[in-house]
Amino acid sequence: MSFCWCTITVDNMDDSLKFYQEIVGLSISRRFTAGAGVEISFLGEGETKVELVCNPNHKRTGNAEGISLGFEVESVDNMIKVIKEKGLEVESGPFQPNPHIKFFHVKDPNGVSIQFVENI
Repeated sequence: MSFCWCTITVDNMDDSLKFYQEIVGLSISRRFTAGAGVEISFLGEGETKVELVCNPNHKRTGNAEGISLGFEVESVDNMIKVIKEKGLEVESGPFQPNPHIKFFHVKDPNGVSIQFVENI
């Protein structure tokens, strides 16, 4: 069995695409309409795939509390600078629970926690 993708229901496709392209660094692999007013975008390549679904007739229920998507970066300190330059806030961290890893979290436009991880 292999992991296919993580699906996120979004309120605004353009805002979400901007975040995942400019902040996370994922490229769009497919973007298409899937019925009246429904738009789907896939981002990423290889084992890293995120699906964004925007459907004005579907209201998001609940929240994404307790779920985070982790993305490896070369430098947590440099990524924090990028986050601040883009006008975003660090949700939590940075943390370094052991000498080999350092990470922090931000929220995407839909409230999903995104973790940026540096392997030291």
